[in-house]
Amino acid sequence: MSSPRAARDSSRTNVAILGMGTVGAGVARLLIDHGDRTARHAGKTIWLSKAVVRDLKKPRGIDLPEGVLTDSIDEVLNDPEIDVVVQLMGGLSPAREVMLRAMEAGKDIVTANKALLAEHGGELFTRARQLGRSIAFEAAVAGGVPIIANVSQCLSANQILSLEGILNGTSNFIVSQMDEKGAGYEETVKVAQDLGYAEADPAMDVDGTDAAQKLAILSHLAFGATVDWRDIPRSGIDGLNPADLRYASQLGYRIKLLATARLIDGELELSVGPTLVRKGTPMAEVRDAYNAIRVIGDAVGPVFYHGLGAGQMPTASAVVADIIDTAVGRTPITFQTLEYFSEDRPARAVQRDVAKLRGRYYLSLHVANHPGTLAAITGVLAEHKISIASVMQHEEHEDETTQKHSNVDSSFVPLVIMTHEASEGAAAEATTAIAALKSVDGRVVRMPVRG
Repeated sequence: MSSPRAARDSSRTNVAILGMGTVGAGVARLLIDHGDRTARHAGKTIWLSKAVVRDLKKPRGIDLPEGVLTDSIDEVLNDPEIDVVVQLMGGLSPAREVMLRAMEAGKDIVTANKALLAEHGGELFTRARQLGRSIAFEAAVAGGVPIIANVSQCLSANQILSLEGILNGTSNFIVSQMDEKGAGYEETVKVAQDLGYAEADPAMDVDGTDAAQKLAILSHLAFGATVDWRDIPRSGIDGLNPADLRYASQLGYRIKLLATARLIDGELELSVGPTLVRKGTPMAEVRDAYNAIRVIGDAVGPVFYHGLGAGQMPTASAVVADIIDTAVGRTPITFQTLEYFSEDRPARAVQRDVAKLRGRYYLSLHVANHPGTLAAITGVLAEHKISIASVMQHEEHEDETTQKHSNVDSSFVPLVIMTHEASEGAAAEATTAIAALKSVDGRVVRMPVRG
């Protein structure tokens, strides 16, 4: 008896898109306007059969052929001629339920929903294997940058030792604009929203959640780790002060929202947060809405990937590439072989205790300008066995930008300390103790330093 996949018309692959937002419209445009291109790469016609939306009257920015647009998902699920469902619905529900129903109806899946994979990857991928279906998800991490294929397939001869990257284009755009223009956080977020880089509610982008979900996915592919993204230590750029960007620059660094995974003695160090990255290195020069990932393999050494991580056409590019790979048959083979998110496969790496993470740190605070203040702060650091690499103190009148963008008492002056390597546990305890000193006003900003 022939399989359902083999019984279908081999001359073309019929595709349905669920969700015709910005990315869905881009995918439709590529399939309709460049059918000759996709056919050349797939060896068959990639045919857009249906596009499911909630509101049929909403403008889409693209003219779809008659009969393609529908508000009924059952038209897709009940059509045996549709081979691939492109699931571009956001959120967790009903996206999860729809994906399960589509696979049970005999459809292969292409998706860009990283939150869904980070939350329910084990369940969805296990069910797909049980049903003989596949899930392709290149667009779920870093948009148009082909990091999923590179980490899981192209670098498969390597033991990945570390990966670190800028995985959220919205945050990188905001930080880049603040750095270049000296503007405050709130006004820069408004610019990002006006340009379409940030959602009306940008919380998941700016608080580190989006980057943590993507890092959890990459950590599974690179290290075989099963990581709950909520367990990844994370902080965001919300509330980032322009003064810290300026101080970092004076010290020879830029601040980036960096997602990091490092394999140390069989344990995985994971973190997401604003990080000082030395100027002149490729990561420090990544600007605007671009993403970048630096991977180190034991055989290949360091490899750097850079490109647009968001936006209509870069993300649509990754989605259509996954459609082609599914149509050709590459995705079904690799999906079953690599056993992504297998709930039965034992984890190859476990997450390291956060307190054991080691690195250098940048501390920024406001202190009373009187004798003994610096001695008290250095005393706290010494108690926690943290040595100082450098100290930078500004006169009160030099810090007008800080006063403009904060509520810090103007009788206090800014102080910046760069430490030598210390454990995260010691650094966190020292930061809390320093903030409690009477000579310190306001919170102590602490960020890791790379390079």
